[in-house]
Amino acid sequence: MVGLGRFGRSLALELTKEGVEVLGVDSDPRVVRSLAGRLTHVVEADSTDLEAMRELGVAEFDRAVVGVGTNLEASILSASVVLELGVHNVWAKAISQSHARILDQIGVHHITRPEHDMGKRVAHLVTGRMIEYIEFDDGYAFAKTKPPRALIGRSLGGFGVRQEYGITVVGVKAYGEDFTYATQSTVLQEGAEIIVSGPKDKVEKFSALGDEGGHGPRIERRNPGSAW
Repeated sequence: MVGLGRFGRSLALELTKEGVEVLGVDSDPRVVRSLAGRLTHVVEADSTDLEAMRELGVAEFDRAVVGVGTNLEASILSASVVLELGVHNVWAKAISQSHARILDQIGVHHITRPEHDMGKRVAHLVTGRMIEYIEFDDGYAFAKTKPPRALIGRSLGGFGVRQEYGITVVGVKAYGEDFTYATQSTVLQEGAEIIVSGPKDKVEKFSALGDEGGHGPRIERRNPGSAW
């Protein structure tokens, strides 16, 4: 883990909890001292120095994460060093589209923009339509939401939700119970939550129906063999 700011620190500690061996590298001695004994290894070093990183054995690690964000030069140089050392799976944090583009150009395998991605996710949540939301790069999304009033008390299989709305109900949580897989015979009850998947725009449109308080369009009954 190169760079132990808020993002790097949080990620490194979480990986350690999961039993992953983590080498944390940061140039700030105060940060290093604060994480001593909490990560597998944590050292003070200049991550832009190829020889220093080589001496730390960075080349022996399967994956590397460059969490340096605000210092673009340090971020790009650190990523370049890790790549030059032959790490085969390199992740890096970017703070802008141009930053991400440069990281991609030098060969970083995975680029994340946590603030940007979190902003998009929260934007969907604050509308009140969704309880949880995850969007993937190809425009595909998962959402946890309330079902439309028209589906309450009815089985999923007989109403052609997939044909009508272009989404799939993949999980159902009845009030006070755990989530279970959705099937054609699943009947949605009052207070239920559902997990739906599909193209982003269709997931958003379907989730909005859960706000309509029963005044939305009625879903027509279809034959029992219809997909849900």
